[in-house]
Amino acid sequence: MSRARTPLSLYSEVAHSSAARVISAYSTSFGLASRLLEPEVRPHIVNVYALVRVADEIVDGTAEEAGLGVAARRVALDRLESEVEDAIVSGFSANLVVHAFAWTARRTGVGPELIAPFFASMRRDLDPVELTESEFRTYVYGSAEVVGLMCLRAFTVGADVDDALAERLARGARHLGAAFQKINFLRDLGEDYLTRGRRYFPDCDPAGFTDADRDRLLADIERDLSIAAATIPELPDGSRRAVAAAHALFAELARRLRKTPAVLLLRTRVSVPAPWKAAILLRAAALAGSRPGHPVAAGMRR
Repeated sequence: MSRARTPLSLYSEVAHSSAARVISAYSTSFGLASRLLEPEVRPHIVNVYALVRVADEIVDGTAEEAGLGVAARRVALDRLESEVEDAIVSGFSANLVVHAFAWTARRTGVGPELIAPFFASMRRDLDPVELTESEFRTYVYGSAEVVGLMCLRAFTVGADVDDALAERLARGARHLGAAFQKINFLRDLGEDYLTRGRRYFPDCDPAGFTDADRDRLLADIERDLSIAAATIPELPDGSRRAVAAAHALFAELARRLRKTPAVLLLRTRVSVPAPWKAAILLRAAALAGSRPGHPVAAGMRR
């Protein structure tokens, strides 16, 4: 963000610092991967994920622990969406995380076409019912794929991207977001079902979860990861290493999930140990950084 000390620019810097604090407190993996983004890109991605985190805290855990029932959480989520919409129009919000997100949205072209599906999916979590295949696809699109598309807007802002490349990158972003979400569903299978009464995967009963169920779900996830991987080399220099690192981390999680007996997934959250995580991120970043840059990268340089 600009270092000029006008009141608005100073406020925007403080807002971004607040967003960065939110992310650093909740996700070490994100913090590691985001360091691989170029300085022009990193604030946008931090601002996007900070808003996602705040919305998630309204739906799960924090707001409930504070005493908000389902109806009150729904009101809070609606209010947050309205604040985001207003801030994008006005360029200001008294909510620092919302202000930071709006700063990014106004500069990257993120609008209602991505924001509305996100909040729609968040509302679905307030009514934990079994999803049909169609409802599941809609939920994953709103909760994860649009976040990937928001990040892609930040990755390519100011770049000369033709329609064909834009379509390929969007497809990759959607599949990567979907893979991340589905892996988290599988990791959190027990908590979601036993604590929150949620059954995300259609035609899959967590109470009778089998190795065959696990393998079927992972085959779909691995397809998402494969499609996303094919587009990573075409990303701009400023984001390619970070995306490759995040992809590698989740691919490792998928590998570990496949090795975990289904019966254990209801009471164990699979994770990657910190030393392995750091090594995976650094190795993936080095490999991605060694690839020839795509022409888009030239348009990102200032």
